[in-house]
Amino acid sequence: MRLSIVIPLLNEEENIPYLYKELKEALDPMGESYEILFIDDGSTDRSLELLQDLQRQDDHLVVISFRKNFGQTAAMAAGFDYARGEVIITMDADLQNDPRDIPRLLEEIRKGNDVVTGWRFDRKDAFINRRLPSILANKLISRTTGVNLHDYGCTLKAFHRDVIKNVKLYGEMHRFIPAIASGMGISFTEVKVNHRPRRFGSSKYGISRTIRVILDLMTVKFLLSYSTRPIQVFGLMGVVSGGLGFLIALVMTFQRQFLGVPLSDRPLLFLAVLLIFIGIQFISLGLIAELQARTYHESQNKPVYHIKTVFAAKETEPQGDGRDEGR
Repeated sequence: MRLSIVIPLLNEEENIPYLYKELKEALDPMGESYEILFIDDGSTDRSLELLQDLQRQDDHLVVISFRKNFGQTAAMAAGFDYARGEVIITMDADLQNDPRDIPRLLEEIRKGNDVVTGWRFDRKDAFINRRLPSILANKLISRTTGVNLHDYGCTLKAFHRDVIKNVKLYGEMHRFIPAIASGMGISFTEVKVNHRPRRFGSSKYGISRTIRVILDLMTVKFLLSYSTRPIQVFGLMGVVSGGLGFLIALVMTFQRQFLGVPLSDRPLLFLAVLLIFIGIQFISLGLIAELQARTYHESQNKPVYHIKTVFAAKETEPQGDGRDEGR
């Protein structure tokens, strides 16, 4: 299988026939083997019924139905798990993403990019509650993760199979896939794509998601920078806090012993003690996090590196895991 199209949806019964028609018109002329995976995220309208009817008529379709609404991230994770294609493309089911952009994404993958993201440069959404929060969020995400993209929120993306199969999704992490995957040392690019106004139904997105994006961004930053060395972030805060508290206490001790300054009416003494205890707690937290990080990586045999290609005169395989096998 060359190409897998992953489409999560919720209550899109009016859009499904048009989307299916546009997908066929875009994919059939390409001459590539493909599959279309629709993930019904607990729809309460006729979406699942329409998808089942289409699947009975077309073997290219795979329909996955959730027992209830689990969210877009979970729907994408299910699509990635079931996808068989070498290249996996995600898109929305609301007709705002244009299937005619799929060949352009695939062409960028052929050039050697591991991830290709769409950029809705002429976005057809309301400015105040959709575009403005998106602009601010994209700038914040780019600055925080170091992966500079104009449009993290565009669902239309293409991924090489080797990359996406190593990305585990939960929460609202689907929008951060390029940033998460960047930790593997991938190559990525961004292309301008067509964006169309919604014709049927209502948007499932709102300004309330901005808060969740910020919270998830904190998680992504930690995973990218400190997931294998948490002591460096918690330990640093502990050393700074404890050191500052110790310095204050040292100055106050000098004042008491040599200058006769009383300490009973000085709140600064309590601040020094508080900072020292906070420092000890941060360092302890860092050590606990180190143990958890090692359990996380070792229990799942999760690699701390990702290899793109091995060039050798003959087939080369890793020789063990670095442990001494005994003598």
